[in-house]
Amino acid sequence: MMVQKYDLIVIGAGPGGYVAAIRAAQLGMKVACVEKRSTLGGTCLNVGCIPSKALLNASEKFAEAKQKHLSTLGIDVSQVKLDLKKMLKHKSDIVSGLTTGISQLFAKNKVSHLIGSAQITSSGVINIIEGRDEGEFKADKIIIATGSEPTSLPSMSIDEKQIISSTGALDLTELPKKLVVVGGGYIGLEMGAVWSRLGSEVEVVDFLPRILPGMDAEIATKFKAILEKQGIKFNLGKGVKEAKKAKSSISLILQDSKTKEESKLSCNVVLVAIGRKPYIEGLGLEKLGIELTEKGQIKVDHNFQTNREGIYAIGDVIEGPMLAHKAEEDGVAAVEIMAGHSGHVDYSLVPGIVYTAPEVATIGLTEEQIKDKGISYNKGVFPFLANSRARATGHTDGLVKLLADKKTDKLLGAHIIGYEAGTMIHEIAVGMSFGSSAEDIARTCHGHPTMNEAVKEAALAIGTGAIHI
Repeated sequence: MMVQKYDLIVIGAGPGGYVAAIRAAQLGMKVACVEKRSTLGGTCLNVGCIPSKALLNASEKFAEAKQKHLSTLGIDVSQVKLDLKKMLKHKSDIVSGLTTGISQLFAKNKVSHLIGSAQITSSGVINIIEGRDEGEFKADKIIIATGSEPTSLPSMSIDEKQIISSTGALDLTELPKKLVVVGGGYIGLEMGAVWSRLGSEVEVVDFLPRILPGMDAEIATKFKAILEKQGIKFNLGKGVKEAKKAKSSISLILQDSKTKEESKLSCNVVLVAIGRKPYIEGLGLEKLGIELTEKGQIKVDHNFQTNREGIYAIGDVIEGPMLAHKAEEDGVAAVEIMAGHSGHVDYSLVPGIVYTAPEVATIGLTEEQIKDKGISYNKGVFPFLANSRARATGHTDGLVKLLADKKTDKLLGAHIIGYEAGTMIHEIAVGMSFGSSAEDIARTCHGHPTMNEAVKEAALAIGTGAIHI
């Protein structure tokens, strides 16, 4: 049987992998993309970003109706009921439609979709096992885009029934009376918010004394207060020492991170969301001698190439934020460099977004990072409570915080808590990518009334002062 030969084989069809495959095909390469799932889109589309956002949206609407928020607008909504089965089907239908859409994009761009688990046997050669397209395939270049998987805890074994990962949190068929979320990061807070809105008692446990590590501390503190007002409880500065399962409950033994004092916590379901790690198992990297970092990430150069010629890596398996949009940018840059174009990703300007209600969005440096660097800075803050559009729509929680260099006025960081903060952050992202000053934002005409006017006001606060506060 003749071995099929490609210009490029991409291993993994998540946001980084499928985007890289399509862009490479657009640039004239003969491309194949290998994925062990039968559907495209990777973790993000199948069991991550997309289904979680579908549930966040649905649960937010349910809570809005259930908690009588609409009645204040003169809209009488009575006898609101939760149909969890239908909500989960809606989530699955969205995923199905989008995965089908990627298949159509592959067909349009003549990207070959290979199904199975891939092993790299040598530079330019992969072997597909355990799938529809078993066999050997060759390529001039190979990109590893296998993404990441949830990090587990030694004290708890995930069974996706009582002790679940983020994947299991998307498919709970019954509403837990009490859900404990272990991990106060993006994923834990998002999934905790979903089940809290639907009626579960939710308590977040984290070994650290704060939520959202790495995010601006002032923003994290204010956001925690908002979540507490919504009913989510926090048990911070404590780790899980042991988990004892019974038929319909779990007993957790917590240990204080400082005093080592122990306490107990009971619940029905535990969601373990303490982070993610590169998924590189079974690729054959050790035999190939491909170098890894101390954190288990694949080492690459500025062209995304590993220490083995012709083997590249992008996305969650390499350094940088583990975010779908970062992986996409990696993929595009990597194949454009291969094709002789310029390609670059500025990891200091990758937006981070928590899709709760309100959302939290951040880009650039935090106030703590600026202080650590010894940079003199100015800060501008504007609350949505003083924004006319926020008042008109009832989305008054949160604020915009901008940080700029005191000498040059160049924007160094932006942090937003608010309705659709994840959309608003991109105005600042574009500005910062062009070296914008706070005054540039302040002097840009913003439509009225819009939530984005709060960005303009925060920029004005850095200079001569905000107008509406």
